[in-house]
Amino acid sequence: MQFPWGHNKRYNDYSSYIRRTFGERVQKVSINAGFTCPNRDGSKGTGGCAFCNNSTFNPSYCGPELSITEQIDKGSSFFRPKYQTQQYLAYFQAYSNTYGETGYLLEQYQQALDHPKVTGIVLGTRPDCISDDLLVHLKEWRKDYYIAIELGAESTSNDTLAQINRGHSYEETIEAANKISAAGIPVGMHLILGLPGEDRNQLLQHANEVSKLPISFLKLHQLQIVKGSAFAGIYDANPAYFNLFTAEEFIDLIVDFLELMNPQIVMERFISQAPHDLLIAPRWGLKNFEFVAKVEKRLAERETWQGRLYKA
Repeated sequence: MQFPWGHNKRYNDYSSYIRRTFGERVQKVSINAGFTCPNRDGSKGTGGCAFCNNSTFNPSYCGPELSITEQIDKGSSFFRPKYQTQQYLAYFQAYSNTYGETGYLLEQYQQALDHPKVTGIVLGTRPDCISDDLLVHLKEWRKDYYIAIELGAESTSNDTLAQINRGHSYEETIEAANKISAAGIPVGMHLILGLPGEDRNQLLQHANEVSKLPISFLKLHQLQIVKGSAFAGIYDANPAYFNLFTAEEFIDLIVDFLELMNPQIVMERFISQAPHDLLIAPRWGLKNFEFVAKVEKRLAERETWQGRLYKA
C-alpha cells in the first residue's frame, strides 16, 4: 500500500523528506553558538524551563569554546569515514538561536554557511524569539540555502506552559508558526508528551491542535527527568507528581497520536535520548532506531497509519 507521502512506510518520515528535498542523504550536525534564552537571562524569567538541562541536547563535540567551523568539522568527522561526499545542515540547537540582535545572529549563521560541507541551517528557538527583521533576511537567504526554523512549543496548553516556566503562550506558538511559514521557511515544532497535569486525552488533543498549523515537521519527546533540572528536585521529593510512561505505553500513545496527525506533516522523531549519566528516569534501555522499529511493528499490527483518523 502506498500512502499519501509517496511510499509504503506507515508514517510520513523525516529521512524520506530529506531525500525528496535534497536528492541525497544530508546529515544534521549540532552547533552551540553560545546563545541564551529570555527565561534564563532575566528578560522573562530565570532558571529556564522546569524540564531543561541544556547539556542533554548537545553532543560532546558541541561547545561554545570552539568556533562554529571547528564544531562542524568535529561533528562531521563522525560521519565522514562512511559518507565521504555527504553534505550537512548546521543545526543551531543549544538554547534560543534567534534570540539576539539581527546583525549578530546573521554573522553566526553565515559562519556555518561558509563551511564547504554545509548546504543549509536549522535554527532551534522559542516562539517568542522570532523577529520580523530576522525573517526578512532569512527569506532572502532561502533563495540560495536551505533554511528551517524549529519552534519549542512543548505543549498546546497554556496552563502547562505556565507550570513548566516556559514563559510564552500557545497563542505565540501559533503566531510564530504562521509568520515563519508566510516567509516561505519550513517550520518544525517540538512537543513533550507526559508533562505533569496532562492526561491521555489532552496529549492526543495536541495532535489535533498542531495538525491545524502550517508546520512542515514535528519532533515528539517523552518527558525525561534529567539531573540539573527543576523537575529533578521535584522528582527526588515526590516522584508520584509525574506519570512517566513505560516504553510499551509510549509506543501505544505514539500510534494513537499518529492516527490523528495531519498526514502532510513529517514526523522527524518520536523520542529523545538524554545522556545516560544525566538521565534519572525513565530508563527504557532502547536506542532511537529500536523504538522506531517497535512503533512501525505496532502500526502494522493495528493495520493503521498516520492520518487514518485525521479530520481537516
